[in-house]
Amino acid sequence: MNVRTMIPLALAGRAAAACLLILVAQTESATAEEIPLPSSFDAFSRECSPHVTARLKTSPKHYRQLEPSLYHLAREHADRFASRSRDAQTDLLTTLARFIDERRDATGDVPVIAADRPLIGLLDPDRGLDPREITALATAYGTTATVFKKDEPGETIASVAADFLTAVSDAAASRNPTTVVVLGHGLPTQIQSYSIPVERLAAALLDGAAGHPAGVDLGHLVLVCDDCYSADFSLNLAAAIEQGCRERRRTLVSLPHLIAGTNRDRVGHADFGEKFVPHFWRDVIELFYVRRPRPARITLRDFFEKVDNMMYGYGRATAVDRDGTVTYRLVDPELCQDPVVFVPLDDTDLAKLREILGLPADAPLPRILDIG
Repeated sequence: MNVRTMIPLALAGRAAAACLLILVAQTESATAEEIPLPSSFDAFSRECSPHVTARLKTSPKHYRQLEPSLYHLAREHADRFASRSRDAQTDLLTTLARFIDERRDATGDVPVIAADRPLIGLLDPDRGLDPREITALATAYGTTATVFKKDEPGETIASVAADFLTAVSDAAASRNPTTVVVLGHGLPTQIQSYSIPVERLAAALLDGAAGHPAGVDLGHLVLVCDDCYSADFSLNLAAAIEQGCRERRRTLVSLPHLIAGTNRDRVGHADFGEKFVPHFWRDVIELFYVRRPRPARITLRDFFEKVDNMMYGYGRATAVDRDGTVTYRLVDPELCQDPVVFVPLDDTDLAKLREILGLPADAPLPRILDIG
């Protein structure tokens, strides 16, 4: 082998090595572009949240209130994250977090308990729940309360359920701002205490709204459920209303505002004794009835900030770091309820969400949003 043949062979070897490095780099790049979105909340919190918080530049407490909502919204659209790098995923997550924050700002002042906003209550029949758990709040805030509870001779579960649904239907028809409070036992698809399936409640609301000429507008209603699986029930109720509108060929203008005492797939907890009071509603009473001075009214913001923050302590122990920041250590996951507020989305909101997610202009989306 002479020198003239050795040089080309050496160069060829280096070129082959360079090609191999390029192929490896391309393979690694392709792999980086196919990072799946974490499928569990704990993994999402570890792998995604630190990057999102760095870009949002918000307080740990505020992000804590957004984080579950952001996780569930991202999981609903996991396909939009599938072929993105972690950096691109962070861009999308940050934009979605800001969208959630915008909805919090826009709806935070919606009254839940206030003067001239009647309350309708439904209380579990078999426990020590007292109607005063609702009527006392109504009186304190200058409004009235109609409370349904099977505790009179001759009443049945079926008759009380029917009376409650009539009142809800009338509230939907009246267009007067009204808040409905359900305290008791629940399942993802029914108010268990009174065997009211989610479809039956949706039908009562749709029957009431039947006379609205512009379509089904339930935006004047707030429904508070403090029972097991209440976030699941809220989502199923929203879906049942949307399905009912399609079947009746009615335009859905607005879903109601929905407040759930427990997050998805979570049971509720209560103190049992002389009285039976669920933890969530007990904190509402403590914050806005027992403590003074009382606010002029109780709003959605009070629920997704103050009540949510108070409820975060169930199942968790507080700690303070060197900077004086309050942190939490998980003690008993079973006790964590992490309540949720759902708000209706209008056509403008839906168009913006489609744009953020890169969806077609006619892509179907639920007309409800978890805002924490």
